Amino acid sequence: MTNTLEEYIPETIYIVEYPIHYGGMDLFSRMTLVRLSDGKLWVHSPCKVDSQLKAEIDQIGEVAYILAPGNFHHLHVADFQNAYPHAETFLCPGLEKKRADLEFDWILGNKPDYRWHEEFEQVVIQGTRIITEVAFVHKPTRTLILVDLLENIGDDYTHEAGAILKFWWKAVFHMWNNPKAAPEYQIAWGDKDIVRKELEKILLWDFERIILAHGSLIDTDAKAVAAKGWGNVLDYR
Repeated sequence: MTNTLEEYIPETIYIVEYPIHYGGMDLFSRMTLVRLSDGKLWVHSPCKVDSQLKAEIDQIGEVAYILAPGNFHHLHVADFQNAYPHAETFLCPGLEKKRADLEFDWILGNKPDYRWHEEFEQVVIQGTRIITEVAFVHKPTRTLILVDLLENIGDDYTHEAGAILKFWWKAVFHMWNNPKAAPEYQIAWGDKDIVRKELEKILLWDFERIILAHGSLIDTDAKAVAAKGWGNVLDYR
């Protein structure tokens, strides 16, 4: 299967869906590219890049920043680095230990890099036991960009969902047609007091849509969907 670039927000945000195999399940993940105000490209959760995809990307701008935004979203960073050796690489905290083989320039934190601070807000989701990720909002388009903090798989899923995926999402985690954080979050939220403050910060951001790594994009009632999906943490006291 060839990964194909799709325009999501005209001339600003592009996405690529690509297949992955995880935990015995076949599903899809999503890469997001944002064309910054200076024309350079900000690449979030990179996928494999072949000559066709590279040609499509090169048509819209220069890849300047490669981000591994979560400790489960790093597999194709090196592939993108090989394709774009002059781009700078940013890792989610902890990945520098998990992937000691990866070369990188910066560790992501709670403040955006000075090159994109006027266009983004970001926060590190800390206090969890299995997953760490950095959430972003692209302010000009009011778009929240996540990897595993919300997953949205159900009847409108645009890809065939296998029996194993349906079993876990329906019978075990009750996530079918019900957007929630990834199962690894749910079984190991960790210190909910810490996590709640970070989720509350996200909900204060101005966004109207959500790009996520797994499942259908959320284009309506985005803030309400996120608040409901994180309810067991937000309501924890």
